Amino acid sequence: MDPTGTYIAIAVAVLLLIFLKMSIRIVRQYEQGVLFRLGRVIGIRLPGLRFIIPVVDRLPLVSLRIVTMPIQSQGIITQDNVSVDISAVAYYRVVDAVKSVVAIENVAAAIDQIAQTTLRKVVGRHSLDQTLSETERINSDIREILDALTLAWGVEVTLVELKDIQLPESMKRAMARQAEAEREKRAKIIAAEGEAIAAAALGDASDTMMAHPLALQLRNLQSLVEIAVDKNSTVVFPAPLMSTIGELSAFLARENQAATAAAKPPIKAA
Repeated sequence: MDPTGTYIAIAVAVLLLIFLKMSIRIVRQYEQGVLFRLGRVIGIRLPGLRFIIPVVDRLPLVSLRIVTMPIQSQGIITQDNVSVDISAVAYYRVVDAVKSVVAIENVAAAIDQIAQTTLRKVVGRHSLDQTLSETERINSDIREILDALTLAWGVEVTLVELKDIQLPESMKRAMARQAEAEREKRAKIIAAEGEAIAAAALGDASDTMMAHPLALQLRNLQSLVEIAVDKNSTVVFPAPLMSTIGELSAFLARENQAATAAAKPPIKAA
């Protein structure tokens, strides 16, 4: 066999293998391929085994999975002139593979930059209290603005969340003092309400005791029992009890006088 023919056959086989390798493309399940032929978009290639014409065709693959993109912390001045450092995170995915390749050069870098500027613009329209308490509304506003800008690039922003809000130390101390003053105010209000309720209850109790004098005496006796349990060497005679004893003595004296008058024999008339 002619050695030259053998070499030619081997070279042709190698070229065919190289040509075949350059012609085969595998599009994975979470990707789409954008087919360019001589620089023009021909169409989209779905997942599976795909063949292209080497040199003539180009098939860049575009991932359709959701991408997590952190938005780096940046200094922002709120509407009430407070400087805060805010970082966030955005989630986006490609919904139109052709636009994401043709309309913009680098989707990730573009969304990162537009997200930073949008975050600064939206937070700058809110005060510090609104930024801390209305994060859901701020997240929604940022996502709507990004959606309006990125749809032309074939990208959909699915979620934006503020991740961290760093306040100046002086503002942290001021907020701590404000929270402490708020707690003290609530404590004083609760104590005042308790005093009012207690005063009303004491008023009702005094009205009941005025209507039933014996109730006051029973309460005094109960107090004596409690004192005797705690301090059994102490004897206390409350003033109402002493007046009761005096009234009881007067009552007994009147009863004795009445009994004596009834026991005297009647004086017969002459």
